[in-house]
Amino acid sequence: MAKVLTPQAEDFPRWYQDVVAKADLAENGPVRGTMVIKPWGYAIWELLQAEIDRRIKQAGAKNAYFPLFIPESFLKKEAQHVEGFSPELAVVTHGGGEELAEPVVVRPTSETVINHLFAKWVQSHRDLPLLINQWANVVRWELRPRLFLRTSEFLWQEGHTCHATRDEAQAYALRILADVYADTMYSVLGVPILVGRKPEDEKFAGADATYTCEGIMVDGKALQMGTSHELGQNFAKAFGITFQSAEGGAAEHVWQTSWGASTRLIGALIMCHGDDDGLRLPPLVAPAQVVVLVVRDEGDVAGAAADLSRRLADAGLRVELDDKVATSFGRRSTDWELKGVPVRVEVGPRDLAEGLVTVKRRVGRVVEQVPLANVLEAVCVALELAEQDLVTEATLRREQATVETSTLDEALEAARTGVARVSWDLVRDQPLGGGVTVRCLQRPDGGIPLAADEPDMVAFLARAY
Repeated sequence: MAKVLTPQAEDFPRWYQDVVAKADLAENGPVRGTMVIKPWGYAIWELLQAEIDRRIKQAGAKNAYFPLFIPESFLKKEAQHVEGFSPELAVVTHGGGEELAEPVVVRPTSETVINHLFAKWVQSHRDLPLLINQWANVVRWELRPRLFLRTSEFLWQEGHTCHATRDEAQAYALRILADVYADTMYSVLGVPILVGRKPEDEKFAGADATYTCEGIMVDGKALQMGTSHELGQNFAKAFGITFQSAEGGAAEHVWQTSWGASTRLIGALIMCHGDDDGLRLPPLVAPAQVVVLVVRDEGDVAGAAADLSRRLADAGLRVELDDKVATSFGRRSTDWELKGVPVRVEVGPRDLAEGLVTVKRRVGRVVEQVPLANVLEAVCVALELAEQDLVTEATLRREQATVETSTLDEALEAARTGVARVSWDLVRDQPLGGGVTVRCLQRPDGGIPLAADEPDMVAFLARAY
């Protein structure tokens, strides 16, 4: 496989690019920084999207859609917001062959246009809480694009809500962080994460507080995988979003949240679980959970493989039948390993004559011969073990990469190759350098700080993507 992929230990960024290309996930678009997501990569996104969407709806939010084009004046209504996004904006100045009376911004995020509508939709306390999500594409003009991790256009979901009180808004922002993002990342993607609060200088532009999920990749670097923000009343005041309270008093501004996760999660999936042979997909997001391979088309091998595929599919599994024997068995096996299919079932004439097939697990390289009558049970067990093993491996790797430190120098040294856990008081307002940043803050017991000035906070330092 060294001839197919650059080994991780030799050049991790190159390995990542090789996997994206060789596993047929995506390629660069004709405009610099854009991305073409190919069928295998998009199938992963659809499965992941469905898992996130289900959890968002369980949290009470409903899906809607808002315009791609936003009047430039909207962004200027919230000073911190426009300042934070100005370097990344794509602005349209002409349309229909004429100069526009007002330039329009191609959506970098939708706080402004959505809040313009919220000002119309919210009148009374009876309209609250207002919980809206949209699935869309956004454009942020990246200087150093990398497929899935940072592209000028990417896919995501963004949630936007209005509440009657700050406590309600804060509770909802934290609910999304835990019940939607953290749960999906751990239970679906098998990625153990650090959950905490961003330092004030790292929070979302225009927010009062940002909460984050940080994954630790194979190379020890961190990746921000999803964020949830308390917006306070900043956008509500800028856009005039008010409601009549239940007591019938003066109009009050709403309290708001916003939150988002994107196709960057596929990048996390690659870098957290991939090995020198390619992807290793958790079963819940594998487009094919099992592939049935015809080793050689002799006798009734092709018919037996097709029948086995139907049985597995009828049991609710996502199955791919590979009977393309014009391509060598070795080449096909390598391709499925690259794509990360959790389980391969190989059907060959010699085994079939004995009523057996070979079941191979992508994670752990476990190989066993199984009677035809027991294949479904064996595949289901293999899928369950694949999910468990990926989580176990990633958790152990994160624990080994995390170092408890007691000085700033120790923390910086540890963060160059992994994660440093250190007192926030030692890091606060200190220059870090070397690409090291504070990924999140936690309470000493691992809880999430609800205020920026809580005492005894712990900082996690790492280099990041």
